[in-house]
Amino acid sequence: MDHDSEARQMLESLCASQGIALDPAQIDKLVYYGELLGEWNMKINLISRKEDAPVILKHVFHSLLISLHHPFTEGEKVLDLGTGGGLPGIPLAIAFPKTDFLLVDATGKKITACQGMITALGLKNATALHSRVEELKGLAFDTVLSRQVAPLADLARYARPLLKKGGMLACLKGGNLKKEIAEALREGAETDGFPSSVELHPIDDISPFFSEKQIVIAARQ
Repeated sequence: MDHDSEARQMLESLCASQGIALDPAQIDKLVYYGELLGEWNMKINLISRKEDAPVILKHVFHSLLISLHHPFTEGEKVLDLGTGGGLPGIPLAIAFPKTDFLLVDATGKKITACQGMITALGLKNATALHSRVEELKGLAFDTVLSRQVAPLADLARYARPLLKKGGMLACLKGGNLKKEIAEALREGAETDGFPSSVELHPIDDISPFFSEKQIVIAARQ
């Protein structure tokens, strides 16, 4: 079996196990994105060069798991903050073609890679922008996503001026987050009330590779 069909079978099986409904064309694009990510990673450091798990599992499928706790909708405006190699924005843009994704990173080379991958994948609902988050003026989003390792309070600080009322910040994070959450809630109470609540959804039962990993959802009332 070639590498491509192995990745495809793995992704189909993982998505089926979690009830993530994708058509064959979407699966193809996600597998292709995994290949593109590997190719760009040879030129620009986007993900670890020494992977302990297949890219399709550790990066592509991992990104899709946000959709288990947040149903992306038609016309929804989503910001992927510090997208790096397009994670989680590109996999989610493939899975939710009627949702609009803006991918932002302060590193120009990473955005060049994202733009190249978006073009190669033919995605019409994703745009990659070289910008610092502080420079995003006059924009408002329903949802802000991040896979960055920055503390939750920092991510909430970046998201605060960009989130619409009733919006949410969804992060993929690891480790013990009690202190991070307490800090984010304290800072929120001292500013505009965001986050008003934080939910944790562990994903370690989905795969051993997600040990201690969680989906963190911080809500704005």
